[in-house]
Amino acid sequence: MKKHNNPTRTKEILIDESPLLQSEVDVQHDEDGSKSNSNNNESSSASFTGSVFNLSTTIIGAGIMALPAAMKVLGLTIGIVSIIFLAFLAHTSLEILMRFSKVAKAQSYGDVMGVAFGSAGRLVFQIAVLLNNFGILVVYTIIIGDVLSGTSSSGTHHFGVLEGWFGEHWSTGRTFVLFVTTLVVFAPLGFFKRIDSLRYTSGLAVALAIVFLVITAGITIVKLFNGSIESPRLLPNVTDMSSIWNLFTAAPVLVTAFVCHYNVHTIDNELGDSSSIQPVISASLVLCSSIYILTALFGFLLFGESTLDDVLANFDTDLGVPYSHVLNDIVRISYALHLMLVFPVIFFSLRFNLDDLVFPSAESLESDNCRFSLITTGLISLLYVAANFVPSIWDVFQFTGATATVCLGFIFPAAIALRDPHSIATKKDKILSVVMIVLAVFSNVVAIYSNADALFRKHQSNSNLERNFAWPMKIQQ
Repeated sequence: MKKHNNPTRTKEILIDESPLLQSEVDVQHDEDGSKSNSNNNESSSASFTGSVFNLSTTIIGAGIMALPAAMKVLGLTIGIVSIIFLAFLAHTSLEILMRFSKVAKAQSYGDVMGVAFGSAGRLVFQIAVLLNNFGILVVYTIIIGDVLSGTSSSGTHHFGVLEGWFGEHWSTGRTFVLFVTTLVVFAPLGFFKRIDSLRYTSGLAVALAIVFLVITAGITIVKLFNGSIESPRLLPNVTDMSSIWNLFTAAPVLVTAFVCHYNVHTIDNELGDSSSIQPVISASLVLCSSIYILTALFGFLLFGESTLDDVLANFDTDLGVPYSHVLNDIVRISYALHLMLVFPVIFFSLRFNLDDLVFPSAESLESDNCRFSLITTGLISLLYVAANFVPSIWDVFQFTGATATVCLGFIFPAAIALRDPHSIATKKDKILSVVMIVLAVFSNVVAIYSNADALFRKHQSNSNLERNFAWPMKIQQ
């Protein structure tokens, strides 16, 4: 969606849904001869429900599985209040972003950053999107491989669902399973040209997240009636300064849980009535907040102080209810399928921003089939390679992804309001913007410090083990 001036309309045959399907859509020819799609005609308008599903799918990703652990750190009361507070901040940042976009007549998040901060601001935004989305997609692919084919990253091999069913074979190995997933799921869905085309898969992705929630809630309720669940902590366990500092480690999880800003303009541009974007945002945040609160609540109730950083890892043992192993498999498979269907929605923004960064003056990507196919194929191939051969990307993502994510969700919109290029920011906007920046910067510092400290301790522990092992070997020699 390039930025154009004084468009004139003509009719032209363009590919609308996928490279194999053609339909007649409105195209705008600009003074410089470039083209951009117009969504003003009703035939190409996205539905309200489809837009809610697409935005909700952008919001709900792998981070949902870390919310029960955040609840364990904060306690039920502060945990639930924190989720509601972050939903409010996300709504505020999105409202600011879209309000400034309308005044600037911007068609993308990058356009708004360009208006506020020039080409440098647009470049910083595009780099942040590339780091964030590429990191997210690699992590999603790695997790899918872990769930289906197992993992040995912790030193102990945890069997995946397919390994448990069919045993350890080349056909259940990570490389083959992810190759099939890429060909059967990622590639076909990645070649859709309109994000509204993903409304059905996005609806299914939200449904799969609800399946996880329903199963977890059902198991929790059964165990509550059996009296096998201890009373949860309502408040955090604070004993010293170290425990107080530990409370802030939940901040990055909560801050990044609601970031969907890089896709909101794409969804807005495909709506027949652009005034509907605010109701879409509100409905999506209410839906996702409800799922987040219930998932965090029931996950923490079910596993208590044994809740792991990724609650999915808790679903590999006997849950103490009938058909425990079957329920474990259903939970893990539904989660893997959920991530598969989230993949193309995140990928959509990654491809667009990469094209806008590399080919800023080229015609619209939707009208150039060759460039569209090459970028799509190249990105999907690169993601597959990274997920197979760079499994430690998770550690890298904790630094780059977390930083880029909070920039996109809170720092950039707040900075736009403080810059106020059109003099429309209210006093409330500026106060909330300062709050968002302080919160985002602080959570980033905590996340980076915590991750660096954990890696240092891990390295130090490994070095001590090596020395302890080498010492008796020298004595024997």
